[in-house]
Amino acid sequence: MKIALFGYGKMGHMLEKVALARGHQIVAKIDLDCPEVDFGLIDVAIDFSTPDAAFDNIIQCFENKVPVISGTTGWLSKYDEAVASCNQHKGAFIYASNFSLGVNLFFELNKQLAKMMAGLPDYKIAMEEIHHTQKLDAPSGTAITLAQGIIDHSAYSNWTMDDANANEIKISSIREGQIPGTHSINYNSAVDSIEIKHTAHNREGFALGAMIAAEFVHGKIGVFTMKDVLNL
Repeated sequence: MKIALFGYGKMGHMLEKVALARGHQIVAKIDLDCPEVDFGLIDVAIDFSTPDAAFDNIIQCFENKVPVISGTTGWLSKYDEAVASCNQHKGAFIYASNFSLGVNLFFELNKQLAKMMAGLPDYKIAMEEIHHTQKLDAPSGTAITLAQGIIDHSAYSNWTMDDANANEIKISSIREGQIPGTHSINYNSAVDSIEIKHTAHNREGFALGAMIAAEFVHGKIGVFTMKDVLNL
């Protein structure tokens, strides 16, 4: 495939490495000071840009009949508009807060555990996410997805980064060093605790998942998720 990278920071460089290793071609690297984009050369666009740029990048791609993989977080107030544009232009779109294959399996494990714990009110939930100091948003999009997975299958109705009420999930966000991403969910009672945790060792897992998603969406029409990609 001929791939355009929207955003060419650390993640963009890793995507390029993975793409070339899998036999694909990078035909554009779009950053803040890049020239005009020739959309006619692009089979699939992968956006790991910034929250301010992501929505406009995605809409431009749909208007030019280019499928989009988006891993940028912090712009999701406009997600429904992006989906509407995709459908209007008969495009293809996958957004994921995290493209790691392991994290997407972790999402499903989180939902199953939430269902099992829903009838046990003595256990209180606490979530923690740790990322590198360059990460722009807090909490992470992955943490929000995990919290929503619990909310959908329990009596919890919201998440917060402040002191939590009984029906709220407390998320703690830590920014330190060069940590690619660690997410943990704790169910704590007076007698014991249950914890599930995902730890990313490097960014390559995110890039590999995004590339597999790009291969999946190429030639398709519609809005998909990583559950479709992984057949979960």
